[in-house]
Amino acid sequence: MKALVKTAHGFGNLEIQDKVEPQAGPGQVKIEVKYAGVCGSDIHTYEGHYKVGVPVTLGHEFSGQVVEVGEGVTEFKAGDRVTSETTFYICGECEYCQSGDYNLCNHRKGLGTQQDGGFAKYLVARKESVHHIPENVDYQSAAMTEPLACTHHAVAKTEINEGDVVVVIGPGPIGLFTAQVAKSRGAKVLITGLTNDKVRLDKAEELGIDFAVNTQEQDIKELVNSLTDGYGADVVFECSGAVPAAKQGLDLLRKKGQYGQVGLFAQADISFDLEKIIQKEIRVVGSRSQKPADWEPSLELMNNGSVNALALVTHEFDITQWEEAYQSIKSGEAIKVLLTPID
Repeated sequence: MKALVKTAHGFGNLEIQDKVEPQAGPGQVKIEVKYAGVCGSDIHTYEGHYKVGVPVTLGHEFSGQVVEVGEGVTEFKAGDRVTSETTFYICGECEYCQSGDYNLCNHRKGLGTQQDGGFAKYLVARKESVHHIPENVDYQSAAMTEPLACTHHAVAKTEINEGDVVVVIGPGPIGLFTAQVAKSRGAKVLITGLTNDKVRLDKAEELGIDFAVNTQEQDIKELVNSLTDGYGADVVFECSGAVPAAKQGLDLLRKKGQYGQVGLFAQADISFDLEKIIQKEIRVVGSRSQKPADWEPSLELMNNGSVNALALVTHEFDITQWEEAYQSIKSGEAIKVLLTPID
């Protein structure tokens, strides 16, 4: 079968290869991929900023149909519509595994990073990670369950009450998902971007986000203060991974507000205003990936219409068109790109 493989670290080194079609071992499910999403971390991997276990087939956001189950698998059968968590292996013994926080297991191996992922016709997943796709969720939307679960994970780490003012910085796919999840909790949501984010800010308005703000044209702090009697936002989620955005987020928060860091920074060591955190008693929380508890709620958010994932898809390519997919993302033209396998 054809697969899109990261062959070595550094920029590029991504090529279509012929790989042996995988078979389902004990406790495993073989899935025929329908769609696989391109994640920001796939872009970082391509550009050499994020290291994976090369050589490996990339792609950790996907949906598909079960074609084979291994010994001991009774929960799934051929023909089932499914998606899967990225977790392929965990130690099962550390305190993080014991509490279901698989994303924090030091020995974890993930699909599309250390184990062959979804940029191929077939993959195998461990049965514990596989989820049935609900009736009202199409394959394209289901392929985005993983990024949605990441944002559900971030929102769940904060406390959002009915009527709270929540600011989401960065209107990319993660920001647009975060905004929708926060809105499903009853918040009044503002999402911010720049002039070159016009397509994404327009999408936010289409999705029903309360305020889509171009911060190069509108004073976001003035708007937040007008909505909060001058107190500031209750919660800020930084989803862009831009250093100025982190600084801005702390400034927008009220005293005793909550700051969630979701976006990944190009350089890990950044300048951060700890004085503001101290003086305003801000609670800062980091959010890494997702865990099993985030998946069924995320699927239900799509199933009941609280989150519109399909609306985020702007481009579809097959896996041989990686360069076109990459350019559409880097140019800012795309919001969410899905790849399809080839025979």
